[in-house]
Amino acid sequence: MEKEIDEKVQGQSLVLENKPENTKKLYIESYGCAMNFSDSEIVASILTNEGYNTTQILEEADLVLVNTCSIRDKAEQTVRKRLEKYNAVKRDINPKMKVGVLGCMAERLKEQFLEQEKIVDMVVGPDAYKDLPNLLAEIEDGRDAINVILSKEETYGDISPVRLNSNGVSAFVSITRGCDNMCTFCVVPFTRGRERSREPQSIMTEIQQLWDTGYKEITLLGQNVDSYLWYGGGLKKDFDKATEMQQATAVKFEQLLEMAAIGFPKMRIRFSTSNPQDMHEEVLHVIAKYPNICKHIHLPVQSGSNRILKEMNRLHTREEYMKLIDNIKSIIPNVCITQDMIAGFPTETEEDHQDTLSLMDYVKYSFGYMYSYSERPGTLAGRKMEDDVPEETKARRLQEIVDLQRIHSAFRTQEFLGQTVEVLVEKTSKKSENDLSGRNSQSITVVFPKEHYKIGDFVNVKITNCTSGTLIGEAVGYSEMN
Repeated sequence: MEKEIDEKVQGQSLVLENKPENTKKLYIESYGCAMNFSDSEIVASILTNEGYNTTQILEEADLVLVNTCSIRDKAEQTVRKRLEKYNAVKRDINPKMKVGVLGCMAERLKEQFLEQEKIVDMVVGPDAYKDLPNLLAEIEDGRDAINVILSKEETYGDISPVRLNSNGVSAFVSITRGCDNMCTFCVVPFTRGRERSREPQSIMTEIQQLWDTGYKEITLLGQNVDSYLWYGGGLKKDFDKATEMQQATAVKFEQLLEMAAIGFPKMRIRFSTSNPQDMHEEVLHVIAKYPNICKHIHLPVQSGSNRILKEMNRLHTREEYMKLIDNIKSIIPNVCITQDMIAGFPTETEEDHQDTLSLMDYVKYSFGYMYSYSERPGTLAGRKMEDDVPEETKARRLQEIVDLQRIHSAFRTQEFLGQTVEVLVEKTSKKSENDLSGRNSQSITVVFPKEHYKIGDFVNVKITNCTSGTLIGEAVGYSEMN
């Protein structure tokens, strides 16, 4: 749950430029968080070198892959429906088609998919994508193929991802994999393994490649970016066993962020996701210091109740979180803070729910990702806690959270009225061909008349109107970032 789920892109099939010498066809769909979409780019890069071009026509594919998510039950049900569809095509139209499941769900349901239900030919966990050529050879020989071994070292730092479905303006750069925070509701530590960080120079090299090909914005990506720690390789939990030299020369997140900001002063830099107990004051000062680091912090809290936070094994209290919010706002005055929230966690009472609403009133988040609790098999909550909040109570509490967030979002967008903000143009507006759309530093969508501006431009826009989720304005010229 520690991740942003963009509902608009769920299930997108990915397309990249075809190599004329490649003869096989790959159809790949992604579900879940930004990490999964980033991983699909790595998979496409590996398979391009194995003779595959992507296709958007499912029926003609030699290989169909679905990159899966185990965060919510809804995502799993959607993937199951897609697997039924693939198998119908395989049975009725294209019997040579091979079907594979990638990612978090693959790791969790490996035996079920391959042996019990026999609905896939190949199961590949998040750390095993480099093994794809071997696994494909296995299924070509008529055998089921599986590799869900979680690695202590794999970061894919040596693979340049193919940029899929990209606007050519913004891209994800993965900096950590796995997570050590054993939140009781979350499957990530079990499906993606323990936390390890990617070598800093490989990150800088990837940003340089993106800059050289015209990208203007990157998002440093990880399940928990604030705990980034490079000391020569290895798991974060083993840092205390490192040599004195390794510890003295280790690179922490604030240093990596500063390296990127200084090295690429005209590149806009975002990051996601943060964890409250791992966000240190040094990071806040780096964000405040460099104008190219976006003033937006996604800071999941999940609940405003101390009792529920403890049940969730969140390693912070309500009061500590509020103190961190105060600190963020004092160091970065124009910051935007966004949230993840779960309604109806096991044992949640009406008083606990009111604590969540009062915390929201205290922070007044700009926007958020809000869910009702769904039990995930394999998690501590799934094993040890009864899902005892009635569905109708969950639905009502979630609706109250969503309604309050809508009020706060409107309050936050109204704060920009009359201000001039810097916008990186990402696309033409959905509602009008004559308008452009992009985001400001605070990650709020801004729409303004196109005039002579184009995608990829940094434009100063004076805000004249707003909705609860969008700023509307007029361009007043290019910004200094161009």
